[in-house]
Amino acid sequence: MAYVVTEPCVNCRYTDCVEVCPVDCFHQGPNFLVINPEGCIDCTLCVDECPVNAICEASEVPPGQEHFIELNARYAAVWPVITDRTEPLPTAEAWAGVSGKVAELREA
Repeated sequence: MAYVVTEPCVNCRYTDCVEVCPVDCFHQGPNFLVINPEGCIDCTLCVDECPVNAICEASEVPPGQEHFIELNARYAAVWPVITDRTEPLPTAEAWAGVSGKVAELREA
């Protein structure tokens, strides 16, 4: 099973995880990252790098966030690959501990 970026990433978009991915399977959207499930090799390197604990194995997605499995696959097909670490969103620190952010997810 591939790893999945979940709700804590919304409006944060820390990219520490991107820098350690050996297969470049992260894709960047306006305020969120996703993992391409077709490219993920389950190496787990990204998991510990995420400062907001947004990355987990698909079978361990928190209850109520199962739709992020599909979102990762869908957006990985259209958002550009990101291979280098960039600055998080300016509001990342303020949003880091907020839950219930799925409505904030922007597609474009």
